[in-house]
Parts: sequence; C-alpha cells; structure tokens
Amino acid sequence: MKNIFFIVLLSSLFSCNSENEIVKVSSTGKINSVLVVVDNDKWEGEVGDIIKGVLGKSLVGLPQEEHRFSLTQIASHNFNKMLRPSRNIISISFSNKNSFAVLKDKYAEPQRVIVIHAKNKESLAELLQKYENKIVAVFKESDLKTKQKLLLKKYWDVDQINTFKNQKIAIKIPFAYRKVQDTLDYIWFRKDIPEGYLNIQAYIVPFSGNFTKEGIIKIRDQKGAQFIPGEKEGTHLITEDKITPTQYNTTKLGLEAIETRGLWKMKGGFMGGPFLSYALLDTKNSRIIIAEGFVYAPNVAKRDYLFELEALLQTLEI
Repeated sequence: MKNIFFIVLLSSLFSCNSENEIVKVSSTGKINSVLVVVDNDKWEGEVGDIIKGVLGKSLVGLPQEEHRFSLTQIASHNFNKMLRPSRNIISISFSNKNSFAVLKDKYAEPQRVIVIHAKNKESLAELLQKYENKIVAVFKESDLKTKQKLLLKKYWDVDQINTFKNQKIAIKIPFAYRKVQDTLDYIWFRKDIPEGYLNIQAYIVPFSGNFTKEGIIKIRDQKGAQFIPGEKEGTHLITEDKITPTQYNTTKLGLEAIETRGLWKMKGGFMGGPFLSYALLDTKNSRIIIAEGFVYAPNVAKRDYLFELEALLQTLEI
C-alpha cells in the first residue's frame, strides 16, 4: 500500500514525454507579480528599500499611483517546493563577487528566475541600476506571453472585421470584446467588466507631415470627437491636457513608431481613465496606423486592465 502511495505521489509531481524526459509543472502567480527571495533582515532594511526602489517604481500614465510589479518577499530558507513554481522570481544574496543571471524555466514553465549575487548593498544598488531595464523587460515579456495565451483561446477572425480586411492589418481581439464600430478605416471593440469596460480602437490616417508626438494627440482627439460620444449630447472622448501624456520614440514591426501613455476624459463629461497607444509610420503606403487601448474602471486599480490591452495590442500585424 505504501509503495502504491509513493508511486502516485511521484506521478503527481512529475510527468514524462515519449522520450522519458521530465516535463516541468506549470508556473503559478499573478500577472505583474514578482517573488523576491531575500533574507528578512535585508528586506526590512536598506537592501529592501533598494529593491523596492527599482521593482516597485510607479507606472506612468495611470490616474492613481500603482507600482510596476506587486512584490512578495520570502526568506531564502523558506523558498520551498510550493513557492518554486512562481512565474517571476528574483533571488538576491551576498557573496564575495558580483554576478547577474537570467534563468529560463528553472523550476516550472513558463518561468523567469533572475539571480543576483552582490558583495554589499552598494554593489547591489549598482547591479539593479545597471540591469533595471533588462529585469523589467524579462518579467514583462514573460507576463505578456502568458496573458496572451490566456486571452486568445478564441478571437475574432480578420475576415469578420471590415477595417482589417480593407487596410490589411490585424489585431487578435478575443470574442469577449464586442464590436461597436467597424468602418473601412476605423474599429472600436469593447469588453464589459464589473467596474466598467475595456476598449480597443484602431484607425488609419493619411501621412502628411503629421507623424509627431503632438500630431498623434491631435489625431486621437479628432477620432474621439468623431466616433466616441459620451453619455450626454455634445460630449466626446479627448486626451486629458492637465497631465501631459508620456511619449516615446520607438520601432514596431520594423517601422518608426510613437508609444503614448496618458489619460483620457470626456469633454463636457465626468468619465476618464488611462490609455495606451502605438502609432506606426507606414511610409511605403503613406499612412499612419494607430492602435489604442483605453480603460474605464472608476474607483479600482487599473494597472492590470491596461496590461490586458497592451497584451492584445502587441499582436498587431500589418
């Protein structure tokens, strides 16, 4: 009887493929969350402040303060089999040399484990500053792929969306989002959530020297006035001008692009929330392609809602 129990227990912990290789368990944990493995006395002192100062930075483009990652700390001696499948892990310890490593799927799949060894707290601060962008990118990329896998089990076919067919572009939009507008050069999809709704819009405009940071905001406000009315007559969506949007020059799909994060509001109304947009300059076809997500969810945290929209916008194809 004991032998049978032992075999069942092993089977529950591991599975094997046809080549008898061990298949790792599925990772666990919420999106935008990181398990920090560091001793308690370090976490509660200056070392903890250094870690929080990097991983816990406030995100731009949100109406309330929200951190880039939700952090959970565990001492190294308590980092057991139950916690090892966590999706995002950063392990920090002190030794006689400095080192930084990224491990893929060490205990589970998908998983990213960042291991940092530092000589002292000053060295740790230097390592975190040096690798900050990489740390954020590693965890974010993994979370985006995980979120896309969860969201995109069933989604709208391109042939069901006139704008996508006409403009030869595509975004994978789950069936949970319903179609509100679909012309030949503009789409708007909405998903109802308990606190409000999530929105995706995409549109094409001719390129005529208007591919600037200011020009993208102007185009956005024009489309809001044209397609997104408020609840009261005469109201419509515009960009909040009291807080300047944060904009970055970047590249997407091999094209020059502008990423914008900011707040929207209803002109003449009281609604508002965060938005994220990508504007791509398609010089070959003399056009600007803009894909955007915006959130309406008053009185609740919005980071993870905006992250869902970002995960979907990242599926843009042309």
